Amino acid sequence: MPGVQAPELVAAKYRAQGRRLTPQRQLIFSLLHDNATHPTADALFAVASKRMPGISLRTVYQTLDELSEMGEIQLMRCDGGALRFDPNVDDHHHALDAATGEVFDVYVDNLDALRAQLPEGFEVENVSIVFHGRVAKGNSARSTSSTKSPARQQTGRAKSTKRAPRRTSRGSSK
Repeated sequence: MPGVQAPELVAAKYRAQGRRLTPQRQLIFSLLHDNATHPTADALFAVASKRMPGISLRTVYQTLDELSEMGEIQLMRCDGGALRFDPNVDDHHHALDAATGEVFDVYVDNLDALRAQLPEGFEVENVSIVFHGRVAKGNSARSTSSTKSPARQQTGRAKSTKRAPRRTSRGSSK
């Protein structure tokens, strides 16, 4: 996945900043790596506590805060929902499926057209675009087909990184 550091590199940066590297934090780094689901702290905690029963929710939150301070993850909130954590730190935006709550990475080329319409002297500090909609029934919103880096995407249209949804035993998507 573009924009995501390998857990070993994150661990080395973490240690280089004088931060205490524990097995619990290494597990969190690993869970975030290649995680395109934009998990909440509670979702990460649920998975982490199955793999390491002694991990605390406080450790998860503290580690996520520190990773955010280091610039290793981005924080995002869609429509006032729970705070989500995005390990993809490339310049990208998001699409929110209103039916499922799933969040997808979207690369938008040519934001210059929007900047040209800003008031004179307006200094942009941050740009955050969220496309709101629904994935058409029968469509697989997530697949591994579009994981190109933004520099390789040339069409000028929004592109999303996708992955196939999980199927339950009843055959419905989760």
